[in-house]
Amino acid sequence: MTETQTTIAPHTQAPLVTRIYPTEFELDALIRTAADAQKSWNRVSLDERISKGYKFIDEFKKMQDEFPLELTQQMGRPVSQTPGELRGMLSRAEYMLSIAASSLALVPLTDTDLPGFRRFIARVPLGVVLVIAPWNFPYLTAINSVLPALLAGNAVLLKPSPQTPLTAERMQRALELAGFPPGLMQAVHLSQALAEIAVRHQLVDFVSFTGSVSGGRAVAKAAVDAAGFKGVALELGGKDPAYVRADADFDYTVAELVDGAFFNSGQSCCAIERIYVHESIFDKFVAAYVELVKKYKLGDPTDPTTNLGPVVGVASANRIRKQVAAAVAAGAKQLIPENLFPAAVAIEKWIGIRRTASLAMEVMMEETFGPVIGIQSVSSDEEALRLMNDSPYGLTASLWTDAAHNRESEAVFLNFADALETGTVFLNRPTLTTVVTSSIRRLRGQESRTADAA
Repeated sequence: MTETQTTIAPHTQAPLVTRIYPTEFELDALIRTAADAQKSWNRVSLDERISKGYKFIDEFKKMQDEFPLELTQQMGRPVSQTPGELRGMLSRAEYMLSIAASSLALVPLTDTDLPGFRRFIARVPLGVVLVIAPWNFPYLTAINSVLPALLAGNAVLLKPSPQTPLTAERMQRALELAGFPPGLMQAVHLSQALAEIAVRHQLVDFVSFTGSVSGGRAVAKAAVDAAGFKGVALELGGKDPAYVRADADFDYTVAELVDGAFFNSGQSCCAIERIYVHESIFDKFVAAYVELVKKYKLGDPTDPTTNLGPVVGVASANRIRKQVAAAVAAGAKQLIPENLFPAAVAIEKWIGIRRTASLAMEVMMEETFGPVIGIQSVSSDEEALRLMNDSPYGLTASLWTDAAHNRESEAVFLNFADALETGTVFLNRPTLTTVVTSSIRRLRGQESRTADAA
């Protein structure tokens, strides 16, 4: 019996795209095609791989005008905001291409005590890399793994989310037009069961996964259960905190933290999900924050004037509402009623701010991944630090203080940077790599080049 997946448009709940899953036999053939293509690609010089990478950028640019509306229809981000992801993807691709030669060069070892010998570390490709990409920033997250893997001499199977199937197909097309060999990068649409089969396949050598903690556990388990050994890179959930000190640039901080929480309807890997504010400015901060949020226009994401779209689907909306209801029942104060935004009567949309009454609420501990923010008063830096670390997640964190003009504030930031259990700590800006149950291996920066080469 043929199995399929159908993408439902978040803002209309109408079917958008249907794709047929391969059989297990067909999946095996796709993987073997990738392995065969990799053997030839491995013999292509790094200079030529880099050259083709730049051609990929050129081909993608020729096609990109089609993508904003197409992506908005698939995952619901306002069409006015979608071009930013495409620009970010191209900028990141250019950066990775610019450092590929140095990242993949031979590393000479000069500490030898053997005269007449030369030793060096060589970066060699792993083989076939399976990239499992999410729907929330499908182009940006995919390029983090796809391009470094190809530059390092690997073949790539790119499995997009069922919510954004067209993104992987567009990337494959641009790569083929740029001269990458057929079969080297293939977009593959897989059910969860087929994805686990692909992870366990003997010819898949490395898996890069971005998604939920539960999905990451399933991928890691499948990799462990495989007959051979293979590497896994996981970028998982987050509950990114921000701490606002009394000397923060007030208006700037409020505006940035509103955007950091509500951009992409809060469905960003590193969205601000909880804010701790020094008690001396807490009431003022909350009042200003609420007023800015009230100015959002929630509605049809294909309307260029909309700046807040739906969450991705009914299941997400129900999960978010359940978390919100539990917070309110536990004593949190809802500062923005749902009826303030008429479009929110649709089941897939939600917006809210919680002024929390209990530090142990799920809304302050577990990932929300939606347009909801918890704001909590703290009496000291020490209390803020303790609460920021009181979470199983560790993607990013941010501190908002006048470090540029105050040495004490600079010292506080440096102390937080050392003590926070996160992969990245930002000063006076919203958050972007990763620790705790959020990530195993970092996927951006120079390390992403060497992760795809032994």
